[in-house]
Order: sequence, then structure tokens, then C-alpha cells
Amino acid sequence: MSIKDIQEYLKPRMEQVESTIEYYLRSNIGLLDSTNRMMREHPGKMLRPMLCLLVAGACGKPARDTIRFAAAAELLHNATLLHDDVVDGATLRRGRPTVAQILSSPASVLIGDYWLTRSMHAILNADKYNEQVLRTFSATLADLAEGEMLQLQKASQGDTTEEEYITIIYDKTASLFVATAVSAAISVDASEEVVAAVRAYARKLGIAFQIKDDILDYAPPSEELGKPVGQDLKEQKMTQPLLSALSSAPAEEERRIRSLIGQLADKPEVIPEILAFVEKYKGVEQAAGVMDSYINAALQSLSILPPSREKEALVTLARYVADRDK
Repeated sequence: MSIKDIQEYLKPRMEQVESTIEYYLRSNIGLLDSTNRMMREHPGKMLRPMLCLLVAGACGKPARDTIRFAAAAELLHNATLLHDDVVDGATLRRGRPTVAQILSSPASVLIGDYWLTRSMHAILNADKYNEQVLRTFSATLADLAEGEMLQLQKASQGDTTEEEYITIIYDKTASLFVATAVSAAISVDASEEVVAAVRAYARKLGIAFQIKDDILDYAPPSEELGKPVGQDLKEQKMTQPLLSALSSAPAEEERRIRSLIGQLADKPEVIPEILAFVEKYKGVEQAAGVMDSYINAALQSLSILPPSREKEALVTLARYVADRDK
């Protein structure tokens, strides 16, 4: 099974998800409605709705609420992207100008707020368990804010540890994977044991997904990535490739590189030196090993689920996360 096979298998339900998203994004405000439609023309990977549908199918029979929760996850994900583009000063998203670049940063924040509220509305309209799922997504919103603030706090200090890095990427990325998978399991009345299993799968999958993103930031320049390569260093973000290299370097060299990270805001010309350091200590290769360990742990979490096409697809999805090149 390939990722394309999964997309084809899920196509009828994904069309329902897309229709649901469009329904909740309708607005009588022309500028808002046209901007929403522009964003929907290039929806990205739609991994979170795929995850929701697959988890529901692996745990039971997908319901109408499964579609609502899948749509809610995608709406919330895009809300965070609109906000992130403002925080990061990004001009490109998925290889195209950001809303902040086309309209303005305030407009991007406002539209992000709109997508966020529509996500919550989709959950509140669920036939069952809307309060339980709303609490799950609400916890994710707190995680997203805390992760962003911790990352901002650490940016100029150059002292991020691997433990802090995992906390940041859980909060900013994996927490929404968790909310998506848990809401999917809840939508089909899964047992607490099964909910715990898919929670573990989604947590590890989400962390691996972000580590892969951070590895790609050290890849050779490519228009396919949709964002400038090396952007994380420019923003003083210490990610797994750099942290892995630091863990292999002598203490004196580690201190020197950490000091350079703290100076990046004023001295971006030191970036090539940091990149050379990461290459010297095989930071990318080590980071790939860390990512693989999370992928393997994610797959082990699925052992409780009975054999099914959806379970097989969850395995494929995890391997796709590790193997993707953008």
C-alpha cells in the first residue's frame, strides 16, 4: 500500500471532509470568503483528516461525527499556519505567498481566528461527545500557545536541550495529531484501552513528523519545500539535527556553537559555520535515527488494533512521514 492508495481509498470520505470544511468557512464578507477559497485551492497534504478517518476505521465504523472532527482538525491546523506565518514573518507557505504577504499580518491573524472558531463550531455540532472532544482540542490550543512561547523564550539563549525541543515540537505539532486521533477513536465509541493506544501512536507520529520537517530544513535548496531552506537557523530555532551534532561535539565546541546561536539575530553571517558544524558531526543522519525510533514506537502502539485495511494504512502513513521529501 502506498500513500496514493490511501488517498484513493479515502477519497469518498475526504470529499465529505472537504465539503464540511467549505460549509463552515462560508461567509457573507466578500474579502474573507474569497481568501478562504484561495487557501482551499491549495490544501496541502491533509494528513490530519486522513489520520482521523484511518483511526476511526481501524477502531470501528466511521460516523458523521468522524467527518466533523476531521474537518475541525484541518481547520485548526490551518488557523495555526496563518498565525505562525505572522510570528515567523513568513512570506511563503506551500510555495505560494502567505495571506500575511498578500493582505497584511493583522488580516492573517483575523482569518486564523475565524478558522479557529469554525473548527470549534464543527465540534460543537457533533451528535455525540462534543464536550469531551472540545476539551481535547482545547488542551491542544493551550499546548500550541505554550510551545510557541517556549520556542520564543529559547530563541536568543542558545541553551535549548533535547528534552525542551521534544516539548516544543509536541506542543506545536504532535498535540494536534493526538487530538485528531483521539477524537476519531471517540467518534466510533472505542474503548479506553484503544483510545490510549491511538493516542500513543499519534504522539510519536507527530513528533517524528516534525523531526522530519526539521531535517528537511537542512536539505539542499529546493523550490519543492515551499519555504526557504535554513529558515529555522535564521529564526534561532535549535532543532534535532543541530542538537544531535551538539551532543557529539566536545564541550568547548558545543559552547562555541551555542554562543553563535545566541548571536544569530545580529550576526546571520555565521549560519554557514553552524551548517558546517552540523555536517561535521553528522547531525542530519543522527536526527534521522531519532526520527526512526519514534516511527518504530508509533508502529508498536498499533499492536492492540485488529488487522484491517485502515490499520495497514496507518503503518503506511507512518512510513510516509519518514520517507517524504517535502
